Amino acid sequence: MIRSHVLICGGTGCTSSGSVQLQAAFNQSIADFGLAEEVKLVQTGCFGLCALGPIVIIYPDGTFYSRVTTDDVKEIVEEHLLKGRIVERLVYRDEHTDGIVEEAAKSVSLNDTQFYKPQKRIVLRNCGVINPDEIDEYIAMDGYAALGKVLTEMTPEDVIKVVTDSGLRGRGGGGFPTGRKWALCAPNKADQKYVVCNADEGDPGAFMDRSILEGDPHCIIEAMAICGYAVGATKGYVYVRAEYPIAVKRLQKAIDDAKAYGLLGKNIFDSGFDFDLEIKLGAGAFVCGEETALMASIEGNRGEPRPRPPYPAVKGLFGKPTVENNVETFANIPQIILNGAEWFSSMGTEKSKGTKVFALGGKIQHTGLVEIPMGVTLNTIINEIGGGIPNGKKFKAAQTGGPSGGCIPASLIDTEVDYDNLVALGCMMGSGGLIVMDEDNCMVDMAKFFLEFTVDESCGKCTPCRVGTRRLLEILEKITDGKGTLE
Repeated sequence: MIRSHVLICGGTGCTSSGSVQLQAAFNQSIADFGLAEEVKLVQTGCFGLCALGPIVIIYPDGTFYSRVTTDDVKEIVEEHLLKGRIVERLVYRDEHTDGIVEEAAKSVSLNDTQFYKPQKRIVLRNCGVINPDEIDEYIAMDGYAALGKVLTEMTPEDVIKVVTDSGLRGRGGGGFPTGRKWALCAPNKADQKYVVCNADEGDPGAFMDRSILEGDPHCIIEAMAICGYAVGATKGYVYVRAEYPIAVKRLQKAIDDAKAYGLLGKNIFDSGFDFDLEIKLGAGAFVCGEETALMASIEGNRGEPRPRPPYPAVKGLFGKPTVENNVETFANIPQIILNGAEWFSSMGTEKSKGTKVFALGGKIQHTGLVEIPMGVTLNTIINEIGGGIPNGKKFKAAQTGGPSGGCIPASLIDTEVDYDNLVALGCMMGSGGLIVMDEDNCMVDMAKFFLEFTVDESCGKCTPCRVGTRRLLEILEKITDGKGTLE
């Protein structure tokens, strides 16, 4: 009988820190102590606190160990799993309390940390909880219940209305209303329609989509099938960059398992609805994050944006009506269907409903993945969740929205984060990269970095981008080389 579960992060961040070797060491040590019938090892997706990896959590008490190495494994197995004593030296210490989160005699949970308390995990609800390679674990967390509800209890119009009423907006860029996008595609007649998931996040420092695919791939499959039913599409593509090998592998297994369970393919839930999915690998071009360039790439052409109109909802992939949303947008859909539009719209602000996932990076104590309700202040994200600036340095600015975004200065740190507030500051939400800078960072160097990025990533189709960004970069290089002049 299994009495303990050992959860080990299997996301890219912890994998690069040695979690694969850690899993092997745990398996060996558990066997050596004769606990194989009592302890189950579970590989999960990202827990969020990437700076503290590899992370190990032991249930049922929920003890949270950080920065675990293979040298620590024997002690954890012998002391904690065999004798029931927490290994105090490995327990995560919260900088806000300068001590162990709870007394050593009690369980120390990840949810007790200041990093987690202000969060509201909807998109990331299963990341760090289930084994993404096990479809049964997803089903146990109400997985595919939303798809079953849609196919047996709702019309396509009902689905679109719920998504529209929820106030969900696209999480990949400008925040276009998701329900409206679906409604524009649904009435268009065609022999074939498509659903496309944009998993080609190209912003520097952004890894939200990758982590969702690595930790909860089935929620994307379920959401795309729901979208297909709502708009009349029977074929879907997930466009994911080849540089995400773990995400690609887990997503492919999830698709294969869903087909084996009858949750993809012909006559899903005996409803007469057919839907199939296929992965298309991208080569990492930043411009392919734009929906029409992405579709050109899927078609086998050079990834260049197309003029609009016609919009993809009318003439998209292979010239057919197409709905394209990004990973985070789709990840909200099953929960909206199960819990209702009012539940989702009760979170966030008047015009920005729900939550937003951010990838915290730069000069901050706790780099990693966070999900917060819309309207939470930048101060809360940086100082409460992120733990503030290391080494006693002063906060200078936060960059959001990637190369197309902007910087929020320290004087505006109490800004509530939502679509409209960021646009008003000359920034944008973008996909969710949030890079924190301290007093040592040079803002000219930051601008120069993003211009270098855009010069490298320009597809060359349009003159303002192909030539203009290079001229702008030359001006900044002149300044940083000490050759700037007043005009």
